[in-house]
Amino acid sequence: MSSGVSYPVFRTSDPAEALAMAWRLLALGEREYAEVSVEAELRTVPEVLRLRRGLPDAWFRTENDDLWASRPDDPTEWCYEHPASELSEEPDDLGPMLPIWVSMPDQSLGSVEESFAGLAGANFGSISWRQLIWPQAPERGYDGRVEHDRVTLVLNCNADGTDLEAGTHTVCIGLQRTPEAEGYAAWLAGQVGRTVIGPPYDSF
Repeated sequence: MSSGVSYPVFRTSDPAEALAMAWRLLALGEREYAEVSVEAELRTVPEVLRLRRGLPDAWFRTENDDLWASRPDDPTEWCYEHPASELSEEPDDLGPMLPIWVSMPDQSLGSVEESFAGLAGANFGSISWRQLIWPQAPERGYDGRVEHDRVTLVLNCNADGTDLEAGTHTVCIGLQRTPEAEGYAAWLAGQVGRTVIGPPYDSF
């Protein structure tokens, strides 16, 4: 089974500027089948309610281990994931569920990116465009693999999503992991006047 790798190529404190760079990269590839998914981690009830209002078609899920452990026999898992329209607005209900993730997977390009980037605030989040096909460059050993070809915008965190960095937004190029991937990522970045700016990280 193949694996993916992502290379950070642009970092800024302005989410709109990061989004614009992501679109410049996306324009390099074939986007006929591309989709976008967004998600963010919410750690306070006011933030959950704010994103619920701002993203009425989103889903909200809990990743609170204590809540999962207390309800191991729920076959529906309904207590763990809710559409925005059915998510409680009561702080007493939401508090035990924190942290809560809000997500909208597999959306059409251009449908949610701008609104989500504006709503994310200081929360850790990501916008990931998948099913992209990067241009073929046989001379660089890369001929495009849809499974791993992507662009990811990581919000308020370092590139691989492990350390929160409020106000730091990073655009990354995703590729299939091959010996030629780093050189090809650098070539892609160069098409929009950028370079690889940090170490790669595993992507799935």
